[in-house]
Amino acid sequence: MNFKRITHCLLLLPTLVVFSQTSFHSESHQVTLADIKTNTFERDTTANAVIIYEHGKSWVHPGTYKLMTNEIRKIKILKKEGFGQATVKLFLHKKSGNDYQKVENIVGTTYNMVDGNVVKSKLNKEDIFEEDYNENYNLVTFTLPNLKEGSVISYSYTLTTPQYLMWNYKGWDFQHKIPTLYSEYETSIPGNWEYNIKLVGGKKLAVNTVDVKNDCLEIPAVGKANCLESVYAMKDIPAFIEEDYMTTEDNYLARVEYELKTFRGFDGIVTNYTKEWRDVDKELKTDPNIGKQLSKSIKLEDILPLNLINSINSKENATLIYEHIQQNYIWNEKLEIFKNVSVKDLIKDKSGNVGSINILLHNTLNEKGYNVKPLLISTRQNGHPTTIYPIISDFNYLVVHLSIDGETYLLDATDKYLSFDEIPFRCLNQYGRLLDFNSGSDWYDIVPKKSDVLYEAKLHIDNNGDIVGDIVSKRTGYHAYNHRKSYFSNASAYIENLHNNAAFIDISNHNTIESSPTTPVFQEQYHVEYQGEETGDNIYLNPFFVKFFSENPFKLQERSYPIDFGYQDSYYYTLKLDLGGQYEILEKPKPLVTSLPNKAGMLFYSSSTFDNELSLTFRIDFKEAVYAPEYYPYLKKFMNKIVDAQNNSLILLKKK
Repeated sequence: MNFKRITHCLLLLPTLVVFSQTSFHSESHQVTLADIKTNTFERDTTANAVIIYEHGKSWVHPGTYKLMTNEIRKIKILKKEGFGQATVKLFLHKKSGNDYQKVENIVGTTYNMVDGNVVKSKLNKEDIFEEDYNENYNLVTFTLPNLKEGSVISYSYTLTTPQYLMWNYKGWDFQHKIPTLYSEYETSIPGNWEYNIKLVGGKKLAVNTVDVKNDCLEIPAVGKANCLESVYAMKDIPAFIEEDYMTTEDNYLARVEYELKTFRGFDGIVTNYTKEWRDVDKELKTDPNIGKQLSKSIKLEDILPLNLINSINSKENATLIYEHIQQNYIWNEKLEIFKNVSVKDLIKDKSGNVGSINILLHNTLNEKGYNVKPLLISTRQNGHPTTIYPIISDFNYLVVHLSIDGETYLLDATDKYLSFDEIPFRCLNQYGRLLDFNSGSDWYDIVPKKSDVLYEAKLHIDNNGDIVGDIVSKRTGYHAYNHRKSYFSNASAYIENLHNNAAFIDISNHNTIESSPTTPVFQEQYHVEYQGEETGDNIYLNPFFVKFFSENPFKLQERSYPIDFGYQDSYYYTLKLDLGGQYEILEKPKPLVTSLPNKAGMLFYSSSTFDNELSLTFRIDFKEAVYAPEYYPYLKKFMNKIVDAQNNSLILLKKK
């Protein structure tokens, strides 16, 4: 039986096959009694549904030369929370005229076990809806009927994609928000189209075969083409669940992607779509939003005060120029670098997008004689840019690279609370492309400085048995930025939040120490009063008046993608408690020293007494900005110890 006939059966005749097995049948689309009767998934007990089997096949139609794709899925619904898997949304490209993407042959069936019998409920055509979603897409939606816990759903459809969209051959996601037992994708690509094929997500293929089929595509009286036929498959793919400390899921979802490299027409004309970086550099140099704007000369007197124009070039004066641009031009919240970039309009309107503001900063420093270059970045939510070949659309941000006396600095003037040599957290995406239209562009590692949090508490017990004293805190790096922005944008709300986060502690006399909206260090001090829990002549005291982590952010059974903090950081807490002549220590926390594998992190906790004063030290070091997934179980245990130490440490004091 040929493939077309098999496909026809897949689409039109979903059948029920009885096997003696007692687990899910992940070898085909056919629904078995085992699929219906099996109502648990021991590998992931949190899963509310499981994709038992999915299959896709894409090929170029020999008559219309359009890209055809058949997709079929079989899904087990385990819990009510999984009912959403029965609603399918297909976003279809649209274009004026009849040349648009469309979906046909939508077939769906729900299988339920009722009183020992299998009941099938078919999807009706009137339950398939199409709407005009936006200027670029139509939306087709359908929901499988008669859903219950334990249902098995099966659906299939055929996508038709016009030839003008074949610059991006149909990719395939092997991983989803629910576990997948088997996912397979077959492709047939005529030799006219040559693609860069990229496997994303770091998971291994269970099937990876490639073959050549001769004369698979023919245009009468014009020519024939051979096809590259591939089969890719993965098995037992865990659900992708978002968790704290990650960039966009697009960096990690297991999938195969296609980017058109070359098209060879039967007329002999060859069109190259993927080029070398030297070709892209030439294009960017003449691009109206990048190269043309970067080369615009400006009058310094239109931008800077006279004292900065006449200043000698130095880091200090570069800082003053940066702060002047930062404070006098407002970012309009748009991440545009390839459209609507205009230095001229920015100077006139005092407001503009990322490209306009940071190119103005670049041009001002360049006009003043500083060594500056633009750095193209893809933000954390935009995904990692591809490094094996240039895809300029991967980038959506631009900052300024400044070199002074052998030192380099990255600058971004869009945020009034950033300090010199600090770019927004959204830009901490490991690397960018440093443009140099004379010598050629190159990749540049983004390595932020370490960020620290330090608390120093000096307390004593007063005559009423209350603990009173002062807490001083110091933050650097992104920890400083976050508090600096919060405080200087709304000081009263900041202090109110400080009170709310310390429900059992009275806070007063708050003040900042040598801090401003852009200083790299944020320091504050406040007075605290706390009444310990008395039991007779004893006081039970939790020594952590400040907690770095109230709960463990890592809750997954396993995590298949990196733990991306963005930067290295440390947390340091010291307490000195003067017991006076009234109390003595009966019990204090046990010391704790632990570390992550390869000394990638450290937790240190100790206490001592001298001259009737308790000294406590608590330190956490995360020595990597990004941890590989293999570290996840260790980080999870590590964080459990941190939270447990802060929440469950007790000091027992007894009156003398």
